Formats: sequence, structure tokens, C-alpha cells
Amino acid sequence: MTARLRSLTAQWTTLVPVFAVVLLILTWGRELPGWIVVLVTAVLAGSVLAAVHHAEVVAHRVGEPFGSLVLAVAVTVIEVALIVTLMLDGGDKSATLARDTVFAAVMITVNGILGLSLLVGSLRHGTAVFNSEGTGAALATVATLATLSLVLPTFTTSKPGPEFSTVQLTFAALSSLTLYALFVATQTVRHRDYFLPIVKQGEAAASEQEHAEAPSTRTALISLGLLGLALVGVVGLAKGVSPTIESGVEAAGLPHSVVGVIIALLVLLPETIAAVRASRRNQVQTSMNLALGSAMASIGLTIPAVALASLWLPGPLVLGLGNTHMVLLALTMVVGALTVVPGRATPLQGGVHLVLLAAYLELAINP
Repeated sequence: MTARLRSLTAQWTTLVPVFAVVLLILTWGRELPGWIVVLVTAVLAGSVLAAVHHAEVVAHRVGEPFGSLVLAVAVTVIEVALIVTLMLDGGDKSATLARDTVFAAVMITVNGILGLSLLVGSLRHGTAVFNSEGTGAALATVATLATLSLVLPTFTTSKPGPEFSTVQLTFAALSSLTLYALFVATQTVRHRDYFLPIVKQGEAAASEQEHAEAPSTRTALISLGLLGLALVGVVGLAKGVSPTIESGVEAAGLPHSVVGVIIALLVLLPETIAAVRASRRNQVQTSMNLALGSAMASIGLTIPAVALASLWLPGPLVLGLGNTHMVLLALTMVVGALTVVPGRATPLQGGVHLVLLAAYLELAINP
């Protein structure tokens, strides 16, 4: 029976990503009728689940923290490509697109994914335990990247408005790449043990996955390719249904920035599901790697990409946050630091982060 279930899982997780890409090609750039929107939404949901499955296959083969790094980078690279494509389409609203998308990703990952993982892990296992050295280093990097890229432009004076000058933008892009590369080297080479799951201080976590036989290299490579297809399908189909989302947002009288939040929530679904499943297995460190790694990759790869794209973009590139968002970012980092320092968390810490996410979403609807 178990073998049959595994066979069925392998079949649908192989077919759905391929079908998603085919559907994306057929619907790209076209106005979609209602029944097609329903089909696209269903395939998008299937692609999210398929992406999580293949990410876990790859993670089981390469081990942590490489597994969470693969998923975080894959999602972010495709997300960055989508942002740059939308910015190249032009329009007045493209000036703040990169800023709004990156900030949404930071709030969703640092408060949403992290908070939900801590809540699930602590409710299921009593206390959510993780490595404070690795998680603290990741949070410090996210805080530095967010401040350099999203806060400083509000206060610089070389250009009017919350924008960087060319020299400042170049510095921010190079700093983002340097910090991200340095963190990846720390996470995967020099101090990899800081990012491995633990059950209590100083002891490595044992999970069912570790006792199961690792997939072959061929299986892992196939899953890696299908993971890429699934993520292309998730991001591309989310873009396809965005006009419908925009129409709904406008009909409800909500700010246009809500569209970006909804798209970010859709794009980050694979990481959210993977993080929660890891927490349920008492591998909260893997969840933290996914949450903070995704936030870091979102800033560290998006800012250099839009800096390069700004060479031929017709309009301005607005990166500076407003006062309300800066307060939320500062509070998130302070609370995050207090959560990380002990190396263990109760449902209270998870609830606090989820309330911060709820505050961000509420202010997006009612600025």
C-alpha cells in the first residue's frame, strides 16, 4: 500500500509541473476568461505542492543546510526575473515595485514563515529548539541588508525623494551580493554545524528522513529539474491571475499595493509549507533556514538585479520605505533578535511574529 501511494505521488508530482509550464505558455500575456482562471488557480496550487515534494527530495539527497538553500534561491531567482520583467513593462507603478515586493517578502518570511514554524513546532513538541548562533547570524544579515537597501534611501540627499544616486545604488548592490555570498559560504562550508537541526542544545536531531534511504543522484537531479519547472509555473501562473486579483482589489476599494502582497503570498507558499512540515518533524532549524534564507536571498539578489535593470529602465527606482513600514521593520528586527537569542521558543514568540505579520497586512489594506 505504501509503495502504491509513493508511486501515485511520484506520478502527479511529475505531471503537474510539466502541465503548469504548458498552461503558462498557452495563457501568457492573454486575457483569461473565468473558467481558465479557475483552472490556472488549481494548477498553481498543485505546482506549490509539487515544488515542496521535489524540494524535500533534493534536500534529503544533499542534506541540510543545502536543501533549504536550494529552495530559497530557486524561488528568489524566479521571483527576481518576474520583478524585472514587470518593471520593464513600464508604467508609473513600476517605480516602487521592487521595494514593495522585497519588503513584502521580508515581512512574510521573518514574521509569517518564522512565526508559524515556531508556533507549530512549540505546540507539537513543547518547545521549539534551534541553533542561536546560525539563526542569529542570518537575522543580523537580513537586518543589515534591509537597512542598507530599504531604509537608507529615505534619508539620502544626493537625489530628491527616497532614491539612491547611481554611486549609492552600485554600493548597495555590491554590498548585498557580498553579504549574501559571505553568508552562504558560512552556512555551507565554514560553520555548517550552526545551521543543522537540533532537538536540544548540543544534540543533532534525528528524523525519519535521516533513517530513510537517500534518493539516488539521478532521482535528485530529476527532482531538481521538476522543482525548477514547478517554481516557474507557480510564479508565472501567479502573474497570469494577477489581472483578476487586481480587478478584485479595485472592486473592493483596496490600495493597489495589496496586489503585490497577494502575489508574494502565493510565490512564498512552497517555502511556507516546507517550513511548517519541517517544524512538525521537530526540525525547527530547517524552518529558520528557509525563512531567513528566503528573506536574505530576496534582498541580496533583487537589489543587484534591479540596479542593473535601472540602466535601461525609463522611470525612477524608488527603494526607500515610508515611516510606517520603517517602524514595522525595526520592530520586526528587535522582536526577532529577542526570539533568536535564547535558542528556544514557546508558542508566545510564534504568536508575536504572526501578530506583526497581521499588522503589516492590516496596514496594507488600511494604510
